[in-house]
Amino acid sequence: MSDERPVIYGLLALVGVALAVGLVTGLAVMAGAHVLGLGGGHAAVAGDAGASMYLPKPQKTKASDGPSITLGSEPTTGSTASSAPTVQKPKKQISLQSGETSVPPMGRIDLTGTYPGGEGAVLNVQKFSNGAWQDFYSISASVTNGTFSTYIQTGTPGVNRFRVIDSDSKRASNEVKVTIR
Repeated sequence: MSDERPVIYGLLALVGVALAVGLVTGLAVMAGAHVLGLGGGHAAVAGDAGASMYLPKPQKTKASDGPSITLGSEPTTGSTASSAPTVQKPKKQISLQSGETSVPPMGRIDLTGTYPGGEGAVLNVQKFSNGAWQDFYSISASVTNGTFSTYIQTGTPGVNRFRVIDSDSKRASNEVKVTIR
């Protein structure tokens, strides 16, 4: 009997195995969902006994008796003439630091610093050489949020002096010294 229609019997056997595997897999997924608490639940609605979030009812607050803003000083008794306070703008000083004080030839020298009020400024790195400050290979750093950072490398042995200078205002930083061993 199976010799007459082997293809049909093969397809029926394949469908039977697929149904059995699907049934076992489906039961396993349902059991896993039940164990994990993912199945069979219902949606929480207003007034549901299973709700877990508590919100208190709004209540009106009392009006304040005193001032809304308090100042840090007591009014002075004495002369009624007062001079206007002087407001000093912070100086736009460039502060430079070197991450290293001594490096081997061509070692990385990290230069970082702050430049309050110098947002967006381009600072050129300079090296003191032959009695004058000279731009150091067009290396620059941009000021972002009042800070800047870059790195340099040099092979000149001995103590090397570096600084940064604002390319627009020509305001210079303090100098840092790095020894090349």
